[in-house]
Amino acid sequence: MLYFFYGEECPHCHDMLPIVDKLNEGGAKIEKLETWHNDGNASKLEAIDKGKCGGVPYFWNDESEQWICGATTEERVKAWAAGEDLSQ
Repeated sequence: MLYFFYGEECPHCHDMLPIVDKLNEGGAKIEKLETWHNDGNASKLEAIDKGKCGGVPYFWNDESEQWICGATTEERVKAWAAGEDLSQ
């Protein structure tokens, strides 16, 4: 599963939403989870994040266990969605 955690009023998250939507239109299947107004999603983020980022926007790839903290480029989100190693 691919997850994008965001906050409704987060401007950096809103910068990422068009990228997520574009990748989803291309078949990526990234689940969008709002955390600022949804306690269940906030708890899920906390359980997955485990102190890596501590906020949103946050991208998590369940299969590769790769994550992205904060806003980034479309190319980096594509690489993350494809399961590429982002540690380089």
